[in-house]
Amino acid sequence: MKSIHYPLIIVNFKTYTRGTGQKGLQLAKICDEVAREFNVSIVVAVQMADIRWIASEIEIPVFAQHVDAIYPGSNTGHILLETVKEAGATGTLVNHSERKITLKEIALIIQRARENHLYTCVCASTPKIAGAIAALSPDSCATEPPELIGSGISVSMAQPEVITKSVKIIEKFNPAVAPLCGAGITNSQDVEKALELGTKGILIASGVVKATDPKKILEKMAQVLLKFQEKK
Repeated sequence: MKSIHYPLIIVNFKTYTRGTGQKGLQLAKICDEVAREFNVSIVVAVQMADIRWIASEIEIPVFAQHVDAIYPGSNTGHILLETVKEAGATGTLVNHSERKITLKEIALIIQRARENHLYTCVCASTPKIAGAIAALSPDSCATEPPELIGSGISVSMAQPEVITKSVKIIEKFNPAVAPLCGAGITNSQDVEKALELGTKGILIASGVVKATDPKKILEKMAQVLLKFQEKK
């Protein structure tokens, strides 16, 4: 697995035009350049069809946006964990609010990912759900209130209590799980506040992918990550 350390930024390309195909590769290269320039941990979560060629062109980790809770076999149209790994992914998002699954499916994916040495970032909509997910031992859990996703209103500013509650409950159920947060994060101030509240990183999408100057945004966020690395 390519190196992942904290604090961490996961950039979810979703299916935005700017995160698809050739444009997605260009954006991934920007993320790669910033990560290497500042020596910080940035991950890109890309569409299934783009994993192989993006992973072959950049040095930072590439994640799948989703995998299915299946084993190899008769599963037409599903996404097999082994396939994304062979394509070059080193981890996957799980249970994003736009691709929700059951707790049973989450548990199986975490188990299979661990067996295949893939990193799991499991999303939770509330602190309570974050606690249930932490008990399943993923690598990280990102709490994202659905109503703030894509809103431009940062969870770290608008609902800081959601972050602090999530951090505490994750610590209670499994201190080995890295607490992350997302939803509405658009600038370095949002990132700094999230880290001050106890998270070990952020999950961001439109704030970078749809930005007029994504490199500039990422550079400012990277500078914040460096501040928190230096405090350790």
